[in-house]
This record gives sequence, structure tokens and C-alpha cells, in this order.
Amino acid sequence: MKVAVDISLYPLDRDFIPPIKDVIARLSAHDDIEVWTNAMSTQLLGEFDVVMDALKQEIGRTFEQLPKGVFTIRILNNPVARND
Repeated sequence: MKVAVDISLYPLDRDFIPPIKDVIARLSAHDDIEVWTNAMSTQLLGEFDVVMDALKQEIGRTFEQLPKGVFTIRILNNPVARND
């Protein structure tokens, strides 16, 4: 089943931009996931297992690198097709 995920990272650090850019770049490297960004969040679209595996991998890596941070995640099943 297809899902759409809206994810935001809030690093609890003064230098908060580099970790955000890093996680977006790593998520974008997953070929089977569509990634869009805006000023407030990043949207992912793909098959449930693929998206969740990528999130598990990249969130885990971020938490290993970042002393403190918060991810917010919203997941929608059966998303409407995106029109660009």
C-alpha cells in the first residue's frame, strides 16, 4: 500500500540547519521514495514498507549523530496523487 509521510526534524541545537539538510539528503538518496521539501517539513511518498524502512534507518542515524532532537511524523495511507 502507498503512504505519504510528512516529517519534520527539530534539532535542539543552535546549529540546527546542517542536521536537517543531512537527513533530507539521506532520505532523497532512497530511489524508491519520492521526496519533496518546503519551509516547514519534508514529504515522502512510496510503498509503506520501503518508506518505514528508510525512516527507521535515517532517524536512527540522525539520533546517533545529534545529541538531542525531535522528529514529528504524520502518516497517511492511500494518498491522493500529487499534481505538480
